[in-house]
Amino acid sequence: MNLRYRFLVIFVLLAGMGAYMSFHRDLIVPLARPFGEFPPVHAGWRMVGQSSLSENVIKVLMPTNYLSRRYVAEDGTTVDMYLSFFDGGPDSGGIHSPKHCMPGSGWFEMSSERTTMELGGETVKLVRAVYAMGEQRELIYYWFDMRGKTMSDEYSLKLAEIKGSMFHNRRDQSFIRISVQARDNVEAAQKQVEDFLRDFFPVIREYLPL
Repeated sequence: MNLRYRFLVIFVLLAGMGAYMSFHRDLIVPLARPFGEFPPVHAGWRMVGQSSLSENVIKVLMPTNYLSRRYVAEDGTTVDMYLSFFDGGPDSGGIHSPKHCMPGSGWFEMSSERTTMELGGETVKLVRAVYAMGEQRELIYYWFDMRGKTMSDEYSLKLAEIKGSMFHNRRDQSFIRISVQARDNVEAAQKQVEDFLRDFFPVIREYLPL
């Protein structure tokens, strides 16, 4: 009887989940502000380049909107910023973690750690990682964002996606990556990225939906 009861419970749960997925529709959530309005000049930083993803990459990632820019500071520091947004609709993709896509592009993860930073009056959960390809070194800070909450691991992202869909009818999510060439001085590169984040995080927050 105990085994039969377990099977019955599992069957009911699976049936309920199937019915939920069949009739449930998540909301299509727009950006708080269009990425096209993102400032080219801010707090001493100036945009010096903007790039577009290839059609093949767009077909894989399926972002609703994205922004890929390079900024330079008054002292010559160069930082790359990539923002991508997925509105949660049927034509929207999902976040591809650097842990998966960077190695697939030929980069080797030298180090990676989850950490926090106080930015714009909130504690931001993010990942700080160093990747290598040949002699190149890239320092990357990245995090995931859903409904104004920052996350630094894929499991928290998936859990937030499930909870958001079930309780708020929302699956929209954002990915933010800030990177700089590390060369032989990782500490100097960290300062460059963190200075950029302190200046730009409040601006980035204005564009993402809560």
